[in-house]
Amino acid sequence: MNFYSFFLKQIHFFISNNYQNFNLMKKIKNECDINTCFMCQNCLKEWHPAIAANKRNFKAKKGEVLFNEGEPVKGIYFVYEGNFKVHKKWGLEKELIIRFASKGAILGHRGLGSDNIYPVSATALEDGIVCYIDMDFFESTLKVNADFTYKLMMFFATELQKSERKMRNMAHMSVKGRIAQALISLQDQFGIKENGVIGIELSRQDLASYAGATYETVFRVINELLKEGIISVNGKKIGINNQESLFLLTQDVNL
Repeated sequence: MNFYSFFLKQIHFFISNNYQNFNLMKKIKNECDINTCFMCQNCLKEWHPAIAANKRNFKAKKGEVLFNEGEPVKGIYFVYEGNFKVHKKWGLEKELIIRFASKGAILGHRGLGSDNIYPVSATALEDGIVCYIDMDFFESTLKVNADFTYKLMMFFATELQKSERKMRNMAHMSVKGRIAQALISLQDQFGIKENGVIGIELSRQDLASYAGATYETVFRVINELLKEGIISVNGKKIGINNQESLFLLTQDVNL
């Protein structure tokens, strides 16, 4: 069977078959535009009808869990609206936030592999909408779309580099430096709003989990940065007033 025949057969198969879907979240009418997410942007246009036939949109409420660490992998999620945190258990009662995912981002891909379980959890930081793709269809998408598979591999490589850098920082950087780095990373990812604050609102606990620190330490360091005029705070909203001073704190590394 040549590639073209295989390609047509795959599209016909996935369009003509109905899939059982989870009822963990409220299913809504198809909202996404088949152009925004990481998969749609890197797949062949001819594959988009298959994606449209197999995707399922769900509404996630603030605090709702998409999947839990240790659960069997059923599928992959793409963020259409809202912000989500990807986190992992750290000790008995603590968690470490690995990364944040916003519009277009992929969630659940860390579950790919022989173990077939999610090694992390994903939770909505605010009300949002996700697009769910069954694992069987996702794997067929990888086989048909070489460019998407390559981009996913490069994404994995970038994530690995970021994870290694974060582990290095936790081992060698002062806690104040780690909190400063967390604020800079959040600003780089979510930008700055018109009122000068970082484009995502986080609780002090989530900021602590992202920086690898305790709540008490984050509370103390935030107050220190406020007194030094480096940042400004209004509830959960944080603005960076002195980028250079904040960056200098991240250079405090004990090698």
